[in-house]
Amino acid sequence: MSGLYETMANMDTMDIGLWVTGIMLGLVIMGVRVALAAALAGFTGLVWIFSARMGFEKGFMVAVKMAGTIPHSKVSTLALSLIPTFILIGYLAYHAGLTKALFKAAKRWVGWLPGGMGVATVFSTAGFAAVSGASVATSAVFARIAVPEMLKLGYDKRFAAGVVAAGGTLASLIPPSAILVIYAIIVEQDVGALLMAGFLPGAVSALIYGGLVIFLAMTRKNFGPPVKGYTWKQRFESLPGALPIFAVIAIIMVCIYGGVGTPTEAGALGAFIILCVALYRGSRWPELKSSLMETAKLSAMIFAIIWGVLVYVRFLGFADLPSAFSDWIVSLDQSPMITLLLILCAYAVLGMFMDAIGMLLLTLPVVYPAVIALNGGEGVTAADSAFGVSDVGCAIWFGIIVVKMAELCLITPPIGLNCFVVAGVRPECSVQDVFRGCIPFFVADVLTIAVLIAVPQIVLWLPAQIGYG
Repeated sequence: MSGLYETMANMDTMDIGLWVTGIMLGLVIMGVRVALAAALAGFTGLVWIFSARMGFEKGFMVAVKMAGTIPHSKVSTLALSLIPTFILIGYLAYHAGLTKALFKAAKRWVGWLPGGMGVATVFSTAGFAAVSGASVATSAVFARIAVPEMLKLGYDKRFAAGVVAAGGTLASLIPPSAILVIYAIIVEQDVGALLMAGFLPGAVSALIYGGLVIFLAMTRKNFGPPVKGYTWKQRFESLPGALPIFAVIAIIMVCIYGGVGTPTEAGALGAFIILCVALYRGSRWPELKSSLMETAKLSAMIFAIIWGVLVYVRFLGFADLPSAFSDWIVSLDQSPMITLLLILCAYAVLGMFMDAIGMLLLTLPVVYPAVIALNGGEGVTAADSAFGVSDVGCAIWFGIIVVKMAELCLITPPIGLNCFVVAGVRPECSVQDVFRGCIPFFVADVLTIAVLIAVPQIVLWLPAQIGYG
């Protein structure tokens, strides 16, 4: 045992970092929750490193103190207060009946298109995503509303479930987005700039989804009839019910783009407006209690993951893995774009086994510095960079791309959470049915990512208007 202890104590920090990272990945593969696996691995790594420097007893105490203070010091930042307010907006909007009103308006306005109910589902999920920061909540809500409507019209149940599961992923990209907030905190970028950057890519993604549905309807027989017969009067009559959602979108845009408030203030004001609408439409204490409880549960889960991963991230800093990985990536004798694509492929594979938030929290401390270095490093201009974007622009652009990649893990087996949620809400659709229905939308997401890589200005144009990128 003494020989083993000496061997472990004499390891350099890089070897310790690799061993501990392997332990953490092993725990995740075994089914241990990401928050617990990351916290255990990070704490073990801190004890290991400090024990090698100052002995086990003193090293253990230093590690305990560090692991105990990290969660509070990092999670108490003001920016993270956005997450519960964004989630609360979504649940309040559901109980206020805004989701049904939004779906009815979308059905009347675009239902006449080929595959109209599918297109209406995509656009209504995109609209709801603009007031909800939770993909899972979006999928659960529209599984109750949209799937029965499509099944009545004769849509294949796999497609009906797939379009809802895929549409729910738009909440990850379209602000308010909890994942974008988490990304901004990890890489220390402006939250408002990241939220603004998500609008246009989110709209492009929704349009590509909608175009895919129309293409499928035009090329497949008996895909699902369009919904016709609505007059212009009926279409305009459907708009007032969805106006509170557009009001919240406008508030977020004005607060961030107009500089009249912070994203946190925008989220709080949006939640207050939706609360007033919910009370006006008849929501009472049971509905409010349900909204608060669901918000607390989802927020607690997200914060638990953040707490656990932050311990692991602090360990990575002492192990010096991020800088070593960055140096290795830059030294590769190949095009930076090829390296970036390989990194994205690794995210696609990793997303099959991890949830989106945990995946980003675990990988970004190592991957983000490497991507910035690939682009040309800190202070590089767009003209001198590898990807055609400045250093700040690269941070924003890569954030949107990696969040879009994180959306893939919500609809890919075996962990695709949105697919399990839809299958849980709709007993007539098995998990296998939902995964099969998501296959065309996986292809659409790959196309969207290719467009965002080829045309970075889709991501950077809005942030540039407020001085970023």
